[in-house]
Amino acid sequence: MWVDELFVESKQCPIGIDVARPALGWSYKASSARSESQSAYRIRVSDKEEALQHGLGDVWDSGKVVSRRNVHIIYDGPALSSRKRYYWQVQVWDSAGQMTESSAAFWEMGLLTEKDWSAQWIGAADEEPSTRALPIFRYEFELDKPVVKARAYICGLGQYELRLNGGKVGDYVLDPGWTNYNKTCLYSTYDVTNEIREGANTIGVMLGNGFFNVTGGRYKKFKGSFGSLRCLVQLEVTYSDGSTVTIASSQDWRTAAGPITFACIYGGEDYDACREPIGWDQPDFLECSAWKQAAIVEPPAGQLKSQSLHPLKIMQTFKPISITQPAPGIYIADFGQNFSGWVEISVIGPKGAQITLSPGELLKENGCVNQKWTGSPYRFNYITSGSGLEVWSPRFSYSGFRYVQIEGAIPAKANENAVEDSPVLVRIEGQMIYPDTKNTGSFVSSDMTLNRTHEIINWAVLSNMKSIFTDCPHREKLGWLEQIHLMGPSVAYNNQIEALLTKTMEDMRDAQLPNGMVPTTAPEYVVFSEPWHCFRDSVSWGAAYVLTGWNLLRLYGNTRILTEHYDGMRAYVDYVTSTSAQLIVTNGLGDWYDVNDDGPGFAKNTPVSHTETAMYYHMVDVFTQISSFLSKTEETRQYAKLRDEIKLAFNEAFFNPETSQYATGSQTSNAMPLVLGLVDEPHREKVLSHLINNIRLHGYHTTAGDVGHRYVLLALAQSGHSDIIYKMARQTDYPSYGYQIAHGATTLTEAWDGPTVGKSQNHFMLGHLEEWLYRYLAGIDYVYEPSLDTYKITIQPALPGDLEAVTAEHSLPVGKVRVSWKRGSDNQFTLDVELPANCVGDIYIPAQALNHITVNGKPLEVTQAQAQGIEAASFEDGSARFSISSGQYHLVSSISAGRDSLSTRL
Repeated sequence: MWVDELFVESKQCPIGIDVARPALGWSYKASSARSESQSAYRIRVSDKEEALQHGLGDVWDSGKVVSRRNVHIIYDGPALSSRKRYYWQVQVWDSAGQMTESSAAFWEMGLLTEKDWSAQWIGAADEEPSTRALPIFRYEFELDKPVVKARAYICGLGQYELRLNGGKVGDYVLDPGWTNYNKTCLYSTYDVTNEIREGANTIGVMLGNGFFNVTGGRYKKFKGSFGSLRCLVQLEVTYSDGSTVTIASSQDWRTAAGPITFACIYGGEDYDACREPIGWDQPDFLECSAWKQAAIVEPPAGQLKSQSLHPLKIMQTFKPISITQPAPGIYIADFGQNFSGWVEISVIGPKGAQITLSPGELLKENGCVNQKWTGSPYRFNYITSGSGLEVWSPRFSYSGFRYVQIEGAIPAKANENAVEDSPVLVRIEGQMIYPDTKNTGSFVSSDMTLNRTHEIINWAVLSNMKSIFTDCPHREKLGWLEQIHLMGPSVAYNNQIEALLTKTMEDMRDAQLPNGMVPTTAPEYVVFSEPWHCFRDSVSWGAAYVLTGWNLLRLYGNTRILTEHYDGMRAYVDYVTSTSAQLIVTNGLGDWYDVNDDGPGFAKNTPVSHTETAMYYHMVDVFTQISSFLSKTEETRQYAKLRDEIKLAFNEAFFNPETSQYATGSQTSNAMPLVLGLVDEPHREKVLSHLINNIRLHGYHTTAGDVGHRYVLLALAQSGHSDIIYKMARQTDYPSYGYQIAHGATTLTEAWDGPTVGKSQNHFMLGHLEEWLYRYLAGIDYVYEPSLDTYKITIQPALPGDLEAVTAEHSLPVGKVRVSWKRGSDNQFTLDVELPANCVGDIYIPAQALNHITVNGKPLEVTQAQAQGIEAASFEDGSARFSISSGQYHLVSSISAGRDSLSTRL
């Protein structure tokens, strides 16, 4: 039983932590050994790595704690100091009392108080119209001793690029994460020890607008500003003799208008290389005397906070699969994949030539880029300096696209058509941007449609993972909240998103109104007023505040989040209660983008009040569990009573006992009550049968939308009807995932018929099938169980139709879960399972009888008594259930011919 990775605030060896009591955790290495279980742990923390080597935890020693818990353990030692690095390691004991010790890791604190900042906020020297070139700043300084450590702390609003001695610091992009800048402003910490040197040094900063200052000028979703651009920079250097020096932004810094002449988070970016002061970010810059002093400006209203997100980086690159010429002077680069980011170009041309790059997801009939659904005009302009080979990419604006329209330059392969002095585009590369976070999942099956659906969903997820979860990477880029709780479990199967979900909780707290309302978007940059108030106040969106907090506990064992946000969550529950009509929520968006002959948009099949009230019930039900978990006895009783009253009101308003259906009888109408516990037991089978009949009536197609589709899938899967989902998932006519694939979609689209109807071609809000692929088809169902201090994992694969095989992996914070199953032509079923150490679980396997099962090659009747870590618990309806612990299991059974799926989940 060996410790693998150590985590502080869900990251490995982070710097710049400003959480007063960080959360610690560790994972375990994969092992074929069974029943590896942690019985106790001991955490030691020191400010000297050597102390740990001598067995000392001179900052904090937890002592031996009898517990299985290995995630989100709160540091409980003396107050931590700004800037300081802390080393830590963990000892763990297994169930036999044997102890093993991890390697040492570290974390480093950021700046914890305002007093830690000596830097001043600086801005451009004078106030000019917002269309002016964006400012750049520089400061030259001398270091007179050898350097052993250097840290740069920076907040640049709206966005920044930090430079030292002629080079970009780090590989972060689009920093800092966007927030409600009146409430929170994020700073980043960089280790720049290798970027500075003894002698002359120069620090440079470029600023961009981001969401802090949306100027318009081209396409914009909205126009608004939190103020003029500004930055706060503090460089702290430690010399080899232990002395320190701080270089801080002040009026002694110099500033000038830079080469970026336009930058809008929506409209694009323009760069004039002729305006770039050569060597401006290096020592001995000759033109420095012409620069002005930086202006001291007011700090932003928001509280300064260390950015805890995994940084945005260029994570993938794409070469064009083709470059066509639909019209004279116009070229189209097709990257073959829709994604979000920007392009990098290499170009040779005369001084002053302008190259225009227009991104788009679709093409017009004439072969040119179509920006109808993504915002027009959106473009990148680059003006050449004439200095030879020039390489450029944007810094402060990104978009979602597959195609780029090129004007003003001729691609190198088409150079035979060049006219004299025409710029030559030597290279164009697509660069995809998303957080540098751990990939936690993989899925593959014997069905290519399922595999391709899995792929397009995840291209859309990654495209919309920035410092918030955006709805789309072009037209809006807003944090619509319904997708956070509805798609959260799907996204978590493939990506480590604890930090991003935590920031989402903070964004919702910052967006919450004094009356308790949580708006539909966070940060709330666009305020929808009458007659569009439903776009601002909708329970199916605002409930994300409660449901995301609960998901953080269930997915990651994060208990602190519930304590920190309890009052805010309660305030939202109380707000919805106070604005309801006898506990019926009458306003909101409901099942947005459901399927109707009138096209996507407002809910048409299911009453808004039904969907919103069902979500209200669900939110109160979860909040009651949160209250109970936090031992708030009186409030648990209060909200349990409210929950029961909502259920009664809901059924009185929407359930027809004569037909055993809800509301209009639509798929969403019946599915949501089934999943959320609103249906009384005597009516469940009839309500379910109506749902199934409706799906069959529609030719195994969904009619549900953004909210309802997840519950349609869950209602079927939880009742053992994954065979119906499988038939739905393999359809290729409208509406279906297969329809999108058949019509060329490379990412999940906004509407079910997105490739043909238009709209955004890069939305993840309808990607709920992903949860089914992992949780039900592969059978990996898990939850952090506080009462056990560990994860409870259920392996119960579904065997629909003619599907032959599935393999899936998922990395939990404790370690990797792997499932691989295969159905042979001889009615033999093979199931391979790997569970990480310190977990408990159940395996369900179809079989004709217990004596038709072998485990690791031995008949069950032999291994049942002998095999460590496995025990036959029950056999019912053709399914054997085993209680298991960690380890690897190879099970083979004989199953009945024609079996479609396992029995209903227990």
